[in-house]
Order: sequence, then structure tokens, then C-alpha cells
Amino acid sequence: MEKSQQEKLKERNAHKEMIYRHFSDRNFAIDTPRQRAKELYPWEEGYVTTSATITKELFRCKGGEKHSLPLREEKEFVYPILLDLLSFIQQKTGCNVVITCGHRCPSHNTFADPSAFNQTSKHMIGAEVDFYVQTRENHPEKVVDLVMQYFKDAPFYKGKKEYTTFERLDLKQTNVSTSPWYNKEILIKLYKKGEGRDKDNKHPYPYLSLQVRFDKEKGEKVTYSQDVATQCYLQY
Repeated sequence: MEKSQQEKLKERNAHKEMIYRHFSDRNFAIDTPRQRAKELYPWEEGYVTTSATITKELFRCKGGEKHSLPLREEKEFVYPILLDLLSFIQQKTGCNVVITCGHRCPSHNTFADPSAFNQTSKHMIGAEVDFYVQTRENHPEKVVDLVMQYFKDAPFYKGKKEYTTFERLDLKQTNVSTSPWYNKEILIKLYKKGEGRDKDNKHPYPYLSLQVRFDKEKGEKVTYSQDVATQCYLQY
């Protein structure tokens, strides 16, 4: 009843007035439209041939749940060396780097590969990436050479043998038939055809996996952490 009375009172006190405008009236001048070039979005800048810049957006989990990348200092985080290496490979080859697996949340990690070997995967902490290079699918060894070249060319690593020299890992410590390469910062694994065929890597090509071993920013080793894997990301 109160609402009805208020509406009646509002109608009684309302004043209406028609607004008229002559066709020739002009309040401001309208400039003649000029065609202009389309501005690039931030992620479009820095294109290499047909390949987009490698950013952490390409590392998002492919599982069904919606969630962020791992967080560091309240910001989404992927180890920068992975972005730098993939960008270097793309620039040197002029071909697309296809990221098949970046970050995995624990649920998707178990779904993709339930094996015991995969339970502490660095994919869950943003410290690992699986990929291959278009037109170089069957020559992953050449891509390995490019990864090593990066450490020889980048100014930060000049004169630091622990980064520029690569050693081979004992096959007993891994799940591939090719001994992985490693330096202080990263480990390179080569999966041949038929190896590592989890649900993110169903393609028929050999592929490479890069794992971060050392965090230059914090000056500490990078190891799997259950707290980081299970708690350091936002669910939407």
C-alpha cells in the first residue's frame, strides 16, 4: 500500500515537457572520418613471422577447472627462463613453438598421467613445459642445440661454466630412452615417438620437456612443493 501511494504521489508531482530540435540545428562540428591503421594488442607486438610472442598465457592449464597460474607475490607466475628459451627458439627458427603442456593443476596432472613418476611433476609449480617446433617435429636434437646456444649467447651467462656446460643425466633416474641434458638452471628431456604419451601429448611427434632446476632470482634450487602445487593458485 505504501509503495502504491508513493507511485501516485510521484505521478501527481511529475512535470513533462516535449523537447524539440530543428533539423538544421548543430551543437558541434563533425569531422570527416579518416581511415587509420589498426593498433596492435599487447600480445600481438613482437610477432616473429607467423608466430606470436611467447607469454605465460600459453601456459594455462588445459583441465576443465577454471583457475589461475601459480602465484608468486600475489601475481600469476611462470619461471621466466622458460619464456625466454621458447622465445629464443621461435626467433631463431622463425617457426611456431607449440606448447602442449605448461601449467597443470593437481587434478589435471593426475588425469593426464596417473603414474607414480608424475606425482611430483614440476608442471604443477610453473617450472616445466612440453613443446615441439613446427617444421622441426622430427628433428628435436636441433632444437636441443638451440637451447644450449641460448646459454652461450645470453650476456648473463658469459664466463659461467655451470650454465654454459651441459652434462648428461643417468638414464636410471628418468623415464626416457635418451639421456637428458642439464646445466645449473634447466634440464632438457627428449621424448621420442611412443614415449611420454600422456593425455596432453597425444600427437605423433617427438617432443621436448624443459624443467627449471635453479631459480636465479631467489638463488635457490627449484624442487616440487606440495604447498605450491595445491594452494598457490586461485580457483574461479
